[in-house]
Amino acid sequence: MSYKEALIRQNTLLGQNTKSRFIGYGLKKGRAMGTLKDVSDEQIIEMPVAENLMIGCAIGLSLKGLLPIVFIERMDFVLNGLDAMVNHLDKAKEISDGEFAPAAIIRCVVGNTTKPLYTGVTHTQDFSEALMNMVSFPVLQMKSDEEVNAFYQIAFLNWVKGRSTLLIEYKDLV
Repeated sequence: MSYKEALIRQNTLLGQNTKSRFIGYGLKKGRAMGTLKDVSDEQIIEMPVAENLMIGCAIGLSLKGLLPIVFIERMDFVLNGLDAMVNHLDKAKEISDGEFAPAAIIRCVVGNTTKPLYTGVTHTQDFSEALMNMVSFPVLQMKSDEEVNAFYQIAFLNWVKGRSTLLIEYKDLV
């Protein structure tokens, strides 16, 4: 199985859960690099290019009992969503004395450096280590199809337990 086939398989499995909602921009047109090709349009929430808003939407959906899966097309843009991710999604349970415990799966893609159409240094940075120091939930770097399959399962089980997961994908591997 290829890396991309594993991404398609895992997102298709998530899409079989009626509670799943896929959040991002350009999802219905680009289908997240083809990884959402088998996910129902009704489960996709098309958003503007506003990562902070996407994470905020995920928090709200989670508080309603849904499984939000946020797709951030470039790791570089995760910086725009850090306030919502670090100060709200990650800390809501603590600051609300356990009353609110949102959980989401966040897919974040490190841009390509070896494939055609290199997008440049501002679209290919990997902030995984910094993120690991900012949030209490797992930040999992998926560098093989085996890791994609294993880490998506971990992310789902974390959501069931009320814990978020940040999944790092590498476009050079797709």
